[in-house]
Amino acid sequence: MTIQFYKETNFKETPIGEIPKDWKVVRLAEIAKDFYYGITARATANKTKLRMLRTTDIKNYCVNWDDLPFCEITEKRRNMTKYLLMKDDIIIARAGTTGVSVLVDKKLDNVIFGSYLIKVRLKNNAYPKFMHYFLQSHLYWKHITSSQAGSTLKNISLPVLKSLKIPLPTIQEQQKIAEILSTVDEAIHKTNEIIAKAKRLKKGLMQELLTKGIGHKEFKDTEIGRIPKEWEVVKLGNALELCQYGLSIPMSDKGKYPIIRMDEIVNGYVIPKISKFVDLDEKTFKTFKLEKGDILFNRTNAYELVGRTGIFLLNGNYVFASYLIRLRPKREIFDPHFLTYYLIFSHNRLKQLATKAVHQANINARNLKKVKIPKPSLVEQQKIASILSTIDKKLEIERKEKEKLERIKQGLMDLLLTGKIRVKVN
Repeated sequence: MTIQFYKETNFKETPIGEIPKDWKVVRLAEIAKDFYYGITARATANKTKLRMLRTTDIKNYCVNWDDLPFCEITEKRRNMTKYLLMKDDIIIARAGTTGVSVLVDKKLDNVIFGSYLIKVRLKNNAYPKFMHYFLQSHLYWKHITSSQAGSTLKNISLPVLKSLKIPLPTIQEQQKIAEILSTVDEAIHKTNEIIAKAKRLKKGLMQELLTKGIGHKEFKDTEIGRIPKEWEVVKLGNALELCQYGLSIPMSDKGKYPIIRMDEIVNGYVIPKISKFVDLDEKTFKTFKLEKGDILFNRTNAYELVGRTGIFLLNGNYVFASYLIRLRPKREIFDPHFLTYYLIFSHNRLKQLATKAVHQANINARNLKKVKIPKPSLVEQQKIASILSTIDKKLEIERKEKEKLERIKQGLMDLLLTGKIRVKVN
């Protein structure tokens, strides 16, 4: 099937900007049959015959309907029918992940929606999938954020939702627009599946290679578990030529040297998207300058984030912040890539070293250096790191493809949902 696009030239001015002359501007209240607040219920391990959608179940405007928890209703209501989800219902989070929405795109049995959600059921002149995409658009988010007094989204009231202004083409054009955007979503979904499969493969390979190595037949029990007989167990401190805390210094949006923080450690690597900079004298810069192969370890953060690790491979003059520890392995006995993978693999074990405070946890360098790690031969370390790096390269290619598709989708939404680009309808 061929879809024909054309550039619109005939516009009219409206409260939400220019739209095609033959489109309408309507409020959500005008195209909705009903609005419902959700019901108060709690998740349970008991296999009740009722499942519940919560705000936390909505990820990237989608829901895995098969993973919803069973629930028990904790408030008395006479009519339960209106809390059951039906195909084509639109659900919007009014608190929590405020403003995020999902379309019920299939028939569901005995699924209700929680109290922090609002259900919208549309009239026949509004196509649910078109509305699903409009609720992801800049126009929608501009309306929602402008209703908030502060800088952060706290909640959405029903009057705010009902007053949402929507550019509305004919039902046939709504369907065509939704069809085009669905095609891009399908490509994103397939890319997500490839990424998930590669992640599972990497996890399995890490478990296998970092505990059993390559081609070993004999094993021994050690304080870090069962490992190949030829491997040694050493303290991390004995594998390092340098273990150093980062810079505690004011940062700014401009400066001579980019400074790496925890946010720049992503998927085991230091990324070049730096937002903070510092000015340093030459002596201090030389002391904290990162070299390729340095490993950065996040020592202080929320408990689930403490211990995040990444290898530095960038070109340029970078330094690192105080909440990080720089680990520089002795290259003659440890491969930095191998050591990075092992520290990532041991994340849960390393978190147990953390001392917990009210809002964060901390792992100090002294305790970190006492951590026991395996020491295969350098050649075997390099082989293991090479195998895992191949998976990482595949993951990076697919992540970039996903980012490209998401940019395409956003661009198409900006054009199609405002009528700047039209699609021909037979």
